Amino acid sequence: MFKTLKNDIPASIVVFFVALPLCLGIALASGAPLFSGLIAGIVGGIVVGALSGSKIGVSGPAAGLAAIVLTAIGTLGGYQNFLVAVVLGGIIQILFGVLKAGIIGYYFPSSVIKGMLTGIGIIIILKQIPYFFGLDKNPEGDFAFLQIDGENTFTELLKAINALISGNFDHGATLIAFISLGILLLWSNVLSKKGKFFEIVQGPLVAVIVGILFYVITKSNDTLSLEASHLVSVPVPDSFDSFIGQFSFPNFSVITSTDVWIVAFTIALVASLETLLCVEATDKLDPNKNVTPTNRELFAQGTGNVISGMIGGLPITQVIVRSSANIQSGGRSKLSAIIHGFLLLISVVSIPKLLNMIPLSVLAAVLFIVGYKLAKPALFKKMYELGWKQFIPFTVTVLGIVFIDLLWGIGLGLAVGIVVILIKSYQNSHFLHIEDKSNGKHKIKMTLAEEVTFFNKGAILKELDSIPRDTYLELDVRKTRYLDNDIIEILDDFAFKAKERNIDIQLISERGVEENPDSFIEFFKLRPKSA
Repeated sequence: MFKTLKNDIPASIVVFFVALPLCLGIALASGAPLFSGLIAGIVGGIVVGALSGSKIGVSGPAAGLAAIVLTAIGTLGGYQNFLVAVVLGGIIQILFGVLKAGIIGYYFPSSVIKGMLTGIGIIIILKQIPYFFGLDKNPEGDFAFLQIDGENTFTELLKAINALISGNFDHGATLIAFISLGILLLWSNVLSKKGKFFEIVQGPLVAVIVGILFYVITKSNDTLSLEASHLVSVPVPDSFDSFIGQFSFPNFSVITSTDVWIVAFTIALVASLETLLCVEATDKLDPNKNVTPTNRELFAQGTGNVISGMIGGLPITQVIVRSSANIQSGGRSKLSAIIHGFLLLISVVSIPKLLNMIPLSVLAAVLFIVGYKLAKPALFKKMYELGWKQFIPFTVTVLGIVFIDLLWGIGLGLAVGIVVILIKSYQNSHFLHIEDKSNGKHKIKMTLAEEVTFFNKGAILKELDSIPRDTYLELDVRKTRYLDNDIIEILDDFAFKAKERNIDIQLISERGVEENPDSFIEFFKLRPKSA
Protein backbone atom coordinates (compact mmCIF):
# COMPACT_ATOMS: atom_id res chain seq x y z
CA MET A 1 0.00 0.00 0.00
CA PHE A 2 2.86 2.41 0.87
CA LYS A 3 4.41 1.86 -2.58
CA THR A 4 1.71 4.11 -4.06
CA LEU A 5 2.23 6.94 -1.56
CA LYS A 6 3.52 9.29 -4.28
CA ASN A 7 0.14 8.89 -6.03
CA ASP A 8 -2.04 8.84 -2.94
CA ILE A 9 -0.80 12.00 -1.20
CA PRO A 10 -1.57 14.36 -4.13
CA ALA A 11 -4.93 12.64 -4.68
CA SER A 12 -5.83 12.96 -0.99
CA ILE A 13 -5.23 16.73 -1.14
CA VAL A 14 -7.64 17.07 -4.08
CA VAL A 15 -10.25 14.92 -2.30
CA PHE A 16 -9.78 17.06 0.83
CA PHE A 17 -10.63 20.26 -1.07
CA VAL A 18 -13.65 18.57 -2.70
CA ALA A 19 -14.84 17.08 0.59
CA LEU A 20 -14.50 20.19 2.77
CA PRO A 21 -17.32 22.30 1.27
CA LEU A 22 -19.49 19.21 0.74
CA CYS A 23 -19.23 18.22 4.42
CA LEU A 24 -20.32 21.71 5.47
CA GLY A 25 -22.99 22.06 2.79
CA ILE A 26 -24.61 18.70 3.54
CA ALA A 27 -24.69 19.51 7.27
CA LEU A 28 -26.41 22.81 6.45
CA ALA A 29 -28.91 21.08 4.16
CA SER A 30 -29.61 18.49 6.87
CA GLY A 31 -30.44 21.09 9.51
CA ALA A 32 -27.57 19.74 11.61
CA PRO A 33 -24.60 21.53 13.24
CA LEU A 34 -21.92 22.37 10.64
CA PHE A 35 -19.33 20.50 12.69
CA SER A 36 -21.37 17.27 12.32
CA GLY A 37 -20.59 17.19 8.59
CA LEU A 38 -16.86 17.51 9.29
CA ILE A 39 -17.04 14.69 11.87
CA ALA A 40 -18.68 12.44 9.29
CA GLY A 41 -16.02 13.35 6.72
CA ILE A 42 -13.19 12.60 9.16
CA VAL A 43 -14.69 9.27 10.30
CA GLY A 44 -15.54 8.35 6.70
CA GLY A 45 -11.95 8.95 5.67
CA ILE A 46 -10.02 7.45 8.58
CA VAL A 47 -12.26 4.70 10.00
CA VAL A 48 -14.21 3.55 6.93
CA GLY A 49 -11.14 4.05 4.73
CA ALA A 50 -9.11 1.73 6.99
CA LEU A 51 -11.78 -0.98 7.27
CA SER A 52 -13.07 -0.90 3.68
CA GLY A 53 -11.87 -3.29 1.00
CA SER A 54 -12.14 -0.56 -1.63
CA LYS A 55 -8.82 0.83 -2.85
CA ILE A 56 -10.18 4.06 -4.29
CA GLY A 57 -13.61 4.63 -2.70
CA VAL A 58 -14.00 7.61 -0.36
CA SER A 59 -16.75 7.90 2.25
CA GLY A 60 -18.38 10.81 4.06
CA PRO A 61 -21.75 12.49 4.65
CA ALA A 62 -24.08 11.89 1.71
CA ALA A 63 -26.36 14.42 0.03
CA GLY A 64 -28.86 11.64 -0.64
CA LEU A 65 -29.60 11.40 3.10
CA ALA A 66 -29.96 15.15 3.73
CA ALA A 67 -33.76 15.22 3.37
CA ILE A 68 -34.13 12.14 5.61
CA VAL A 69 -31.89 13.68 8.28
CA LEU A 70 -33.69 17.04 8.18
CA THR A 71 -37.09 15.39 8.67
CA ALA A 72 -35.84 12.94 11.30
CA ILE A 73 -34.27 15.62 13.53
CA GLY A 74 -37.67 17.32 13.77
CA THR A 75 -39.62 14.06 14.16
CA LEU A 76 -37.37 12.69 16.91
CA GLY A 77 -37.30 15.94 18.89
CA GLY A 78 -33.69 17.02 18.52
CA TYR A 79 -30.26 16.21 17.14
CA GLN A 80 -29.08 14.13 20.10
CA ASN A 81 -32.13 11.87 19.77
CA PHE A 82 -31.39 11.55 16.05
CA LEU A 83 -27.83 10.39 16.82
CA VAL A 84 -29.29 7.29 18.50
CA ALA A 85 -30.87 6.36 15.13
CA VAL A 86 -27.49 6.86 13.41
CA VAL A 87 -25.79 4.47 15.85
CA LEU A 88 -28.57 1.87 15.49
CA GLY A 89 -28.50 2.28 11.70
CA GLY A 90 -24.78 1.49 11.76
CA ILE A 91 -25.39 -1.68 13.80
CA ILE A 92 -28.06 -2.76 11.29
CA GLN A 93 -25.58 -2.18 8.43
CA ILE A 94 -23.04 -4.39 10.21
CA LEU A 95 -25.72 -7.10 10.37
CA PHE A 96 -26.37 -6.63 6.64
CA GLY A 97 -22.69 -7.30 6.04
CA VAL A 98 -22.71 -10.42 8.27
CA LEU A 99 -25.81 -11.68 6.42
CA LYS A 100 -24.01 -11.09 3.08
CA ALA A 101 -26.57 -8.60 1.77
CA GLY A 102 -23.85 -6.87 -0.26
CA ILE A 103 -24.70 -8.99 -3.28
CA ILE A 104 -27.71 -6.72 -3.93
CA GLY A 105 -25.45 -4.16 -5.58
CA TYR A 106 -24.65 -6.56 -8.42
CA TYR A 107 -28.29 -6.70 -9.55
CA PHE A 108 -28.28 -3.18 -10.98
CA PRO A 109 -27.75 -2.99 -14.76
CA SER A 110 -24.59 -1.40 -16.14
CA SER A 111 -26.71 1.15 -18.05
CA VAL A 112 -28.22 2.39 -14.76
CA ILE A 113 -24.79 2.64 -13.07
CA LYS A 114 -23.42 4.64 -16.03
CA GLY A 115 -26.56 6.79 -15.94
CA MET A 116 -25.97 7.42 -12.23
CA LEU A 117 -22.41 8.60 -12.87
CA THR A 118 -23.49 10.82 -15.76
CA GLY A 119 -26.46 12.26 -13.85
CA ILE A 120 -24.26 13.10 -10.87
CA GLY A 121 -21.74 14.73 -13.21
CA ILE A 122 -24.45 16.94 -14.73
CA ILE A 123 -25.84 17.81 -11.29
CA ILE A 124 -22.37 18.79 -10.05
CA ILE A 125 -21.93 21.18 -12.97
CA LEU A 126 -25.44 22.68 -12.70
CA LYS A 127 -25.23 23.13 -8.92
CA GLN A 128 -21.80 24.78 -9.06
CA ILE A 129 -22.62 27.43 -11.69
CA PRO A 130 -24.13 29.88 -9.13
CA TYR A 131 -21.13 29.44 -6.81
CA PHE A 132 -18.76 29.92 -9.76
CA PHE A 133 -20.14 33.44 -10.26
CA GLY A 134 -20.50 34.16 -6.53
CA LEU A 135 -24.29 34.28 -6.72
CA ASP A 136 -25.49 31.61 -4.28
CA LYS A 137 -24.76 32.57 -0.68
CA ASN A 138 -26.39 29.46 0.79
CA PRO A 139 -24.31 26.37 -0.05
CA GLU A 140 -26.81 23.61 0.68
CA GLY A 141 -24.63 20.83 -0.72
CA ASP A 142 -27.93 19.24 -1.75
CA PHE A 143 -27.91 17.20 -4.96
CA ALA A 144 -31.72 16.97 -5.12
CA PHE A 145 -33.66 18.99 -7.69
CA LEU A 146 -35.70 20.78 -5.00
CA GLN A 147 -33.47 22.67 -2.57
CA ILE A 148 -34.07 23.40 1.06
CA ASP A 149 -34.17 27.19 0.46
CA GLY A 150 -37.22 26.85 -1.83
CA GLU A 151 -35.22 27.06 -5.04
CA ASN A 152 -34.52 24.26 -7.48
CA THR A 153 -31.62 23.49 -9.80
CA PHE A 154 -32.98 25.49 -12.72
CA THR A 155 -34.38 28.49 -10.84
CA GLU A 156 -30.91 28.94 -9.36
CA LEU A 157 -29.51 28.65 -12.87
CA LEU A 158 -31.97 31.21 -14.27
CA LYS A 159 -31.10 33.62 -11.46
CA ALA A 160 -27.44 33.19 -12.35
CA ILE A 161 -28.10 33.85 -16.05
CA ASN A 162 -30.19 36.97 -15.28
CA ALA A 163 -27.49 38.25 -12.94
CA LEU A 164 -24.83 37.72 -15.59
CA ILE A 165 -26.89 39.54 -18.22
CA SER A 166 -27.56 42.48 -15.90
CA GLY A 167 -24.01 42.53 -14.56
CA ASN A 168 -25.11 41.94 -10.94
CA PHE A 169 -22.73 39.04 -10.28
CA ASP A 170 -19.76 39.01 -7.90
CA HIS A 171 -16.82 40.17 -10.04
CA GLY A 172 -14.15 39.03 -7.61
CA ALA A 173 -15.56 35.52 -7.20
CA THR A 174 -16.01 35.20 -10.98
CA LEU A 175 -12.50 36.39 -11.77
CA ILE A 176 -10.79 34.00 -9.38
CA ALA A 177 -13.07 31.17 -10.58
CA PHE A 178 -11.92 31.67 -14.19
CA ILE A 179 -8.29 31.96 -13.09
CA SER A 180 -8.67 28.70 -11.13
CA LEU A 181 -10.34 26.95 -14.05
CA GLY A 182 -7.48 28.08 -16.30
CA ILE A 183 -4.92 26.73 -13.81
CA LEU A 184 -6.72 23.38 -13.60
CA LEU A 185 -6.96 22.98 -17.39
CA LEU A 186 -3.36 24.08 -17.95
CA TRP A 187 -2.15 21.73 -15.20
CA SER A 188 -4.03 18.64 -16.41
CA ASN A 189 -3.58 19.12 -20.18
CA VAL A 190 -0.08 20.63 -20.42
CA LEU A 191 2.02 20.93 -17.26
CA SER A 192 1.30 17.43 -15.88
CA LYS A 193 3.22 16.05 -18.88
CA LYS A 194 6.24 18.31 -18.30
CA GLY A 195 7.79 16.69 -15.26
CA LYS A 196 7.49 14.93 -11.91
CA PHE A 197 6.89 18.15 -9.97
CA PHE A 198 3.66 18.84 -11.85
CA GLU A 199 2.51 15.23 -11.25
CA ILE A 200 3.13 15.38 -7.50
CA VAL A 201 1.74 18.90 -6.93
CA GLN A 202 -1.86 18.82 -8.12
CA GLY A 203 -3.62 21.66 -9.95
CA PRO A 204 -6.45 21.97 -7.36
CA LEU A 205 -3.90 22.67 -4.59
CA VAL A 206 -2.34 25.44 -6.68
CA ALA A 207 -5.79 26.85 -7.50
CA VAL A 208 -6.74 26.94 -3.81
CA ILE A 209 -3.46 28.67 -2.84
CA VAL A 210 -3.99 31.26 -5.60
CA GLY A 211 -7.59 31.70 -4.37
CA ILE A 212 -6.43 32.42 -0.80
CA LEU A 213 -3.83 34.90 -2.06
CA PHE A 214 -6.47 36.59 -4.22
CA TYR A 215 -8.77 36.97 -1.19
CA VAL A 216 -5.98 38.49 0.93
CA ILE A 217 -4.75 40.86 -1.80
CA THR A 218 -8.23 42.14 -2.81
CA LYS A 219 -9.60 42.64 0.72
CA SER A 220 -9.49 46.42 0.41
CA ASN A 221 -10.70 46.51 -3.20
CA ASP A 222 -14.41 47.42 -3.37
CA THR A 223 -14.88 45.80 -6.79
CA LEU A 224 -13.00 42.50 -6.32
CA SER A 225 -13.20 41.82 -2.56
CA LEU A 226 -15.06 38.66 -1.59
CA GLU A 227 -17.90 38.64 0.94
CA ALA A 228 -17.67 36.17 3.83
CA SER A 229 -20.73 34.35 2.42
CA HIS A 230 -18.67 33.44 -0.67
CA LEU A 231 -15.95 31.75 1.37
CA VAL A 232 -15.66 28.38 3.09
CA SER A 233 -17.18 28.57 6.58
CA VAL A 234 -15.53 26.18 9.04
CA PRO A 235 -16.51 26.62 12.71
CA VAL A 236 -13.66 28.40 14.58
CA PRO A 237 -13.49 27.49 18.30
CA ASP A 238 -12.18 30.08 20.77
CA SER A 239 -10.50 27.51 22.99
CA PHE A 240 -9.97 23.79 23.50
CA ASP A 241 -13.14 23.64 25.62
CA SER A 242 -15.20 25.31 22.90
CA PHE A 243 -13.74 22.83 20.37
CA ILE A 244 -14.80 19.88 22.54
CA GLY A 245 -18.18 21.57 22.96
CA GLN A 246 -18.85 21.14 19.25
CA PHE A 247 -19.23 17.38 19.70
CA SER A 248 -22.72 16.01 20.42
CA PHE A 249 -23.57 12.70 22.04
CA PRO A 250 -26.61 10.45 21.58
CA ASN A 251 -29.45 10.50 24.07
CA PHE A 252 -29.91 6.75 24.59
CA SER A 253 -32.97 7.28 26.80
CA VAL A 254 -35.07 7.32 23.59
CA ILE A 255 -33.75 3.97 22.31
CA THR A 256 -37.10 2.26 22.98
CA SER A 257 -38.98 4.74 20.77
CA THR A 258 -40.58 3.19 17.67
CA ASP A 259 -39.82 6.35 15.65
CA VAL A 260 -36.12 6.05 16.44
CA TRP A 261 -36.03 2.46 15.13
CA ILE A 262 -37.96 3.42 11.99
CA VAL A 263 -35.42 6.19 11.25
CA ALA A 264 -32.56 3.77 12.02
CA PHE A 265 -33.83 1.19 9.51
CA THR A 266 -34.41 3.95 6.93
CA ILE A 267 -30.84 5.22 7.36
CA ALA A 268 -29.44 1.68 7.17
CA LEU A 269 -31.37 0.79 4.00
CA VAL A 270 -30.78 4.04 2.12
CA ALA A 271 -27.13 4.35 3.18
CA SER A 272 -26.45 0.70 2.26
CA LEU A 273 -28.10 1.01 -1.13
CA GLU A 274 -26.31 4.26 -1.94
CA THR A 275 -23.00 2.74 -0.83
CA LEU A 276 -23.44 -0.43 -2.91
CA LEU A 277 -24.33 1.58 -6.00
CA CYS A 278 -21.34 3.87 -5.48
CA VAL A 279 -19.10 0.81 -5.01
CA GLU A 280 -20.33 -0.60 -8.33
CA ALA A 281 -19.85 2.76 -10.06
CA THR A 282 -16.42 3.36 -8.51
CA ASP A 283 -15.20 -0.09 -9.58
CA LYS A 284 -16.26 0.74 -13.15
CA LEU A 285 -14.26 3.99 -13.06
CA ASP A 286 -11.19 2.34 -11.53
CA PRO A 287 -8.49 2.11 -14.24
CA ASN A 288 -7.01 -0.93 -12.44
CA LYS A 289 -10.43 -2.69 -12.36
CA ASN A 290 -10.24 -3.65 -8.67
CA VAL A 291 -13.33 -5.37 -7.29
CA THR A 292 -14.56 -4.18 -3.90
CA PRO A 293 -15.88 -6.87 -1.47
CA THR A 294 -19.39 -5.55 -0.87
CA ASN A 295 -20.13 -7.33 2.41
CA ARG A 296 -16.92 -5.99 3.93
CA GLU A 297 -17.94 -2.54 2.67
CA LEU A 298 -21.27 -2.76 4.52
CA PHE A 299 -19.40 -3.77 7.68
CA ALA A 300 -17.00 -0.82 7.28
CA GLN A 301 -19.81 1.65 6.63
CA GLY A 302 -21.80 0.33 9.58
CA THR A 303 -18.80 0.67 11.89
CA GLY A 304 -18.24 4.20 10.61
CA ASN A 305 -21.85 5.14 11.29
CA VAL A 306 -21.71 3.76 14.82
CA ILE A 307 -18.60 5.85 15.61
CA SER A 308 -19.91 8.93 13.76
CA GLY A 309 -23.22 8.77 15.64
CA MET A 310 -21.48 8.31 18.99
CA ILE A 311 -19.53 11.59 18.63
CA GLY A 312 -22.12 13.75 16.88
CA GLY A 313 -21.53 13.08 13.17
CA LEU A 314 -23.96 12.69 10.27
CA PRO A 315 -24.66 9.31 8.62
CA ILE A 316 -21.94 8.11 6.24
CA THR A 317 -21.97 6.42 2.83
CA GLN A 318 -19.42 5.91 0.10
CA VAL A 319 -19.67 9.06 -2.05
CA ILE A 320 -19.17 9.00 -5.82
CA VAL A 321 -18.13 12.68 -6.07
CA ARG A 322 -15.16 12.19 -3.74
CA SER A 323 -14.37 8.74 -5.11
CA SER A 324 -14.31 9.98 -8.71
CA ALA A 325 -12.15 12.96 -7.70
CA ASN A 326 -9.78 10.46 -6.06
CA ILE A 327 -9.61 8.33 -9.21
CA GLN A 328 -9.17 11.32 -11.53
CA SER A 329 -6.32 12.61 -9.33
CA GLY A 330 -4.43 9.32 -9.52
CA GLY A 331 -5.33 7.71 -6.17
CA ARG A 332 -4.12 4.12 -6.12
CA SER A 333 -4.80 2.71 -2.64
CA LYS A 334 -6.98 3.28 0.42
CA LEU A 335 -4.25 5.53 1.84
CA SER A 336 -5.61 8.45 -0.20
CA ALA A 337 -8.99 8.16 1.58
CA ILE A 338 -7.34 7.77 4.99
CA ILE A 339 -4.96 10.71 4.47
CA HIS A 340 -7.84 12.92 3.30
CA GLY A 341 -9.58 12.14 6.62
CA PHE A 342 -6.48 13.13 8.59
CA LEU A 343 -6.17 16.32 6.51
CA LEU A 344 -9.74 17.23 7.46
CA LEU A 345 -9.01 16.55 11.14
CA ILE A 346 -5.69 18.43 11.26
CA SER A 347 -6.95 21.43 9.30
CA VAL A 348 -10.15 21.80 11.34
CA VAL A 349 -8.14 21.70 14.57
CA SER A 350 -5.14 23.82 13.55
CA ILE A 351 -5.98 26.13 10.62
CA PRO A 352 -9.77 26.79 10.51
CA LYS A 353 -9.16 30.52 9.89
CA LEU A 354 -6.99 29.75 6.85
CA LEU A 355 -9.62 27.37 5.48
CA ASN A 356 -12.17 30.17 5.79
CA MET A 357 -10.16 32.20 3.26
CA ILE A 358 -10.84 29.70 0.45
CA PRO A 359 -13.34 31.11 -2.10
CA LEU A 360 -16.27 28.82 -2.89
CA SER A 361 -15.91 29.79 -6.54
CA VAL A 362 -12.45 28.17 -6.62
CA LEU A 363 -13.88 24.91 -5.29
CA ALA A 364 -16.69 25.23 -7.86
CA ALA A 365 -14.03 25.29 -10.59
CA VAL A 366 -12.50 22.10 -9.15
CA LEU A 367 -15.92 20.42 -9.13
CA PHE A 368 -16.58 21.55 -12.71
CA ILE A 369 -13.68 19.38 -13.86
CA VAL A 370 -14.90 16.43 -11.75
CA GLY A 371 -18.42 16.80 -13.16
CA TYR A 372 -17.27 17.04 -16.77
CA LYS A 373 -15.16 13.89 -16.50
CA LEU A 374 -18.20 12.01 -15.16
CA ALA A 375 -20.59 13.32 -17.83
CA LYS A 376 -18.54 13.52 -21.03
CA PRO A 377 -20.75 14.05 -24.14
CA ALA A 378 -19.00 11.09 -25.83
CA LEU A 379 -20.67 8.75 -23.32
CA PHE A 380 -24.15 9.70 -24.59
CA LYS A 381 -23.09 8.81 -28.12
CA LYS A 382 -21.58 5.51 -26.97
CA MET A 383 -24.75 4.52 -25.06
CA TYR A 384 -26.92 5.44 -28.07
CA GLU A 385 -24.79 3.23 -30.33
CA LEU A 386 -25.27 0.29 -27.93
CA GLY A 387 -28.99 0.27 -28.77
CA TRP A 388 -32.27 1.18 -27.13
CA LYS A 389 -31.99 -1.54 -24.46
CA GLN A 390 -29.00 0.32 -22.99
CA PHE A 391 -29.84 3.89 -23.99
CA ILE A 392 -33.36 4.14 -22.53
CA PRO A 393 -32.54 2.99 -18.94
CA PHE A 394 -29.39 5.16 -19.09
CA THR A 395 -31.36 8.26 -20.17
CA VAL A 396 -34.18 7.72 -17.67
CA THR A 397 -31.63 7.38 -14.84
CA VAL A 398 -29.90 10.63 -15.87
CA LEU A 399 -33.18 12.56 -16.13
CA GLY A 400 -34.45 11.15 -12.82
CA ILE A 401 -31.29 12.22 -10.98
CA VAL A 402 -31.30 15.70 -12.54
CA PHE A 403 -35.02 16.42 -12.05
CA ILE A 404 -35.76 14.53 -8.79
CA ASP A 405 -32.81 13.09 -6.83
CA LEU A 406 -30.23 10.31 -6.79
CA LEU A 407 -32.32 7.45 -5.39
CA TRP A 408 -35.38 8.29 -7.49
CA GLY A 409 -33.24 8.40 -10.63
CA ILE A 410 -31.70 5.02 -9.88
CA GLY A 411 -35.11 3.54 -9.03
CA LEU A 412 -36.68 4.79 -12.27
CA GLY A 413 -33.73 3.55 -14.32
CA LEU A 414 -33.94 0.12 -12.66
CA ALA A 415 -37.70 -0.04 -13.28
CA VAL A 416 -37.19 0.74 -16.99
CA GLY A 417 -34.37 -1.83 -17.11
CA ILE A 418 -36.73 -4.48 -15.70
CA VAL A 419 -39.38 -3.56 -18.32
CA VAL A 420 -36.73 -3.97 -21.05
CA ILE A 421 -35.87 -7.43 -19.67
CA LEU A 422 -39.56 -8.40 -19.66
CA ILE A 423 -39.96 -7.25 -23.26
CA LYS A 424 -36.92 -9.21 -24.40
CA SER A 425 -38.01 -12.21 -22.36
CA TYR A 426 -41.43 -11.99 -24.02
CA GLN A 427 -39.76 -11.95 -27.44
CA ASN A 428 -37.15 -14.65 -26.82
CA SER A 429 -39.18 -17.40 -25.17
CA HIS A 430 -39.26 -19.53 -28.31
CA PHE A 431 -38.08 -19.91 -31.87
CA LEU A 432 -40.66 -20.55 -34.60
CA HIS A 433 -39.89 -22.08 -38.00
CA ILE A 434 -42.55 -22.65 -40.68
CA GLU A 435 -41.90 -25.20 -43.41
CA ASP A 436 -43.72 -26.09 -46.62
CA LYS A 437 -46.80 -28.28 -46.73
CA SER A 438 -46.18 -31.93 -45.88
CA ASN A 439 -48.91 -34.50 -46.64
CA GLY A 440 -51.41 -31.70 -47.08
CA LYS A 441 -50.50 -30.02 -43.78
CA HIS A 442 -48.32 -27.03 -42.88
CA LYS A 443 -45.34 -28.04 -40.78
CA ILE A 444 -44.42 -25.67 -37.97
CA LYS A 445 -41.47 -26.20 -35.66
CA MET A 446 -41.45 -24.41 -32.29
CA THR A 447 -38.32 -24.62 -30.13
CA LEU A 448 -38.66 -23.41 -26.55
CA ALA A 449 -35.85 -21.47 -24.84
CA GLU A 450 -33.66 -22.80 -22.01
CA GLU A 451 -35.79 -21.07 -19.37
CA VAL A 452 -39.46 -20.32 -19.98
CA THR A 453 -41.37 -18.53 -17.21
CA PHE A 454 -44.77 -16.89 -16.74
CA PHE A 455 -43.25 -13.75 -18.35
CA ASN A 456 -43.42 -15.66 -21.63
CA LYS A 457 -47.08 -16.65 -21.35
CA GLY A 458 -48.36 -13.90 -23.63
CA ALA A 459 -45.89 -14.57 -26.46
CA ILE A 460 -46.39 -18.36 -26.47
CA LEU A 461 -50.17 -18.12 -26.14
CA LYS A 462 -50.26 -15.69 -29.08
CA GLU A 463 -48.22 -18.05 -31.27
CA LEU A 464 -50.28 -21.12 -30.39
CA ASP A 465 -53.57 -19.32 -31.04
CA SER A 466 -52.34 -18.17 -34.46
CA ILE A 467 -51.50 -21.70 -35.66
CA PRO A 468 -53.97 -22.47 -38.49
CA ARG A 469 -56.13 -25.56 -38.80
CA ASP A 470 -54.72 -28.67 -40.44
CA THR A 471 -51.18 -28.07 -39.17
CA TYR A 472 -48.39 -30.37 -38.04
CA LEU A 473 -46.70 -28.85 -34.98
CA GLU A 474 -43.30 -30.05 -33.87
CA LEU A 475 -42.65 -28.82 -30.30
CA ASP A 476 -38.99 -29.18 -29.28
CA VAL A 477 -38.18 -28.89 -25.52
CA ARG A 478 -34.80 -30.64 -25.53
CA LYS A 479 -32.92 -27.43 -24.62
CA THR A 480 -35.46 -26.36 -21.98
CA ARG A 481 -34.16 -26.75 -18.44
CA TYR A 482 -36.90 -24.82 -16.66
CA LEU A 483 -40.52 -24.76 -17.75
CA ASP A 484 -42.94 -22.78 -15.58
CA ASN A 485 -46.17 -24.51 -14.57
CA ASP A 486 -48.12 -21.64 -16.20
CA ILE A 487 -46.60 -22.58 -19.58
CA ILE A 488 -47.34 -26.28 -19.05
CA GLU A 489 -51.01 -25.40 -18.40
CA ILE A 490 -51.13 -23.35 -21.61
CA LEU A 491 -49.71 -26.31 -23.57
CA ASP A 492 -52.20 -28.64 -21.90
CA ASP A 493 -55.12 -26.41 -22.91
CA PHE A 494 -53.74 -26.18 -26.43
CA ALA A 495 -53.56 -30.00 -26.72
CA PHE A 496 -57.32 -30.10 -26.15
CA LYS A 497 -58.00 -27.37 -28.73
CA ALA A 498 -55.60 -28.95 -31.24
CA LYS A 499 -57.85 -31.96 -31.66
CA GLU A 500 -60.76 -29.71 -32.66
CA ARG A 501 -58.60 -27.83 -35.19
CA ASN A 502 -57.01 -30.97 -36.68
CA ILE A 503 -53.55 -30.01 -35.43
CA ASP A 504 -51.15 -32.90 -34.89
CA ILE A 505 -48.53 -32.38 -32.18
CA GLN A 506 -45.15 -34.05 -32.02
CA LEU A 507 -43.40 -33.38 -28.72
CA ILE A 508 -39.62 -33.87 -28.83
CA SER A 509 -37.90 -34.09 -25.43
CA GLU A 510 -34.80 -35.69 -23.94
CA ARG A 511 -36.95 -38.78 -23.37
CA GLY A 512 -37.72 -39.16 -27.05
CA VAL A 513 -40.70 -38.34 -29.28
CA GLU A 514 -44.31 -38.25 -28.11
CA GLU A 515 -47.12 -38.05 -30.68
CA ASN A 516 -50.24 -36.08 -29.69
CA PRO A 517 -49.77 -36.28 -25.89
CA ASP A 518 -53.08 -36.41 -24.00
CA SER A 519 -51.78 -34.38 -21.08
CA PHE A 520 -48.74 -32.13 -21.00
CA ILE A 521 -49.11 -31.84 -17.22
CA GLU A 522 -48.73 -35.60 -16.76
CA PHE A 523 -45.91 -35.75 -19.30
CA PHE A 524 -43.78 -33.09 -17.62
CA LYS A 525 -44.37 -34.61 -14.18
CA LEU A 526 -42.46 -37.64 -15.45
CA ARG A 527 -39.48 -35.64 -16.74
CA PRO A 528 -36.16 -36.33 -15.00
CA LYS A 529 -35.34 -33.79 -12.26
CA SER A 530 -32.01 -33.02 -13.93
CA ALA A 531 -33.92 -31.71 -16.95
